[in-house]
Amino acid sequence: MNTIVVVEYDPNWSAAFEQLRLVVWPAVSVLATSVEHVGSTSVPGLAAKPIIDISVVVPTAADVPAAIDRLAAVGYVHQGNLGVEGREAFQAPDSTPRRHLYLCPSDSLALRNHLVVRDYLRAHPEVARQYGELKKRLAAQYPEDADKYSEGKTEAILRILEAAGFRADELEMIARVNGRAV
Repeated sequence: MNTIVVVEYDPNWSAAFEQLRLVVWPAVSVLATSVEHVGSTSVPGLAAKPIIDISVVVPTAADVPAAIDRLAAVGYVHQGNLGVEGREAFQAPDSTPRRHLYLCPSDSLALRNHLVVRDYLRAHPEVARQYGELKKRLAAQYPEDADKYSEGKTEAILRILEAAGFRADELEMIARVNGRAV
């Protein structure tokens, strides 16, 4: 089991993402519309687990199988959706830098969730600071329990998504994925 560690923002995370993108983009560029830096490491100033989250965006669900094959060609191992509809997860070919790679159709709720939270936190530094403090408290409280850590962040994420206009049914689905019923 990995211990959950949340650290202060590292400005090198952006450069680490760009290095990873340089490998991923050529593999998927004929299919994908973008490769996005998402998650807490994509928000300047936000405390985070030092793991780069990457979303490869394809136009439609029909493009997913071919993109899976292209990512396999550069060493990413498909792991399925891991319980999150509209988001395929991959194991990285090596461990440095630590990262999570996802593949999403452009109309995926999971992708919209990632992009909206990222963009909201980038535009609201005080909310980002508060969210970072919450994450540090949760990591200290649940250092060996990823489910409790994730569940503890859910209310803050739902408030952001609600402010951004997510519908009640979308919020309910995201809450369920994060381990909390609404």
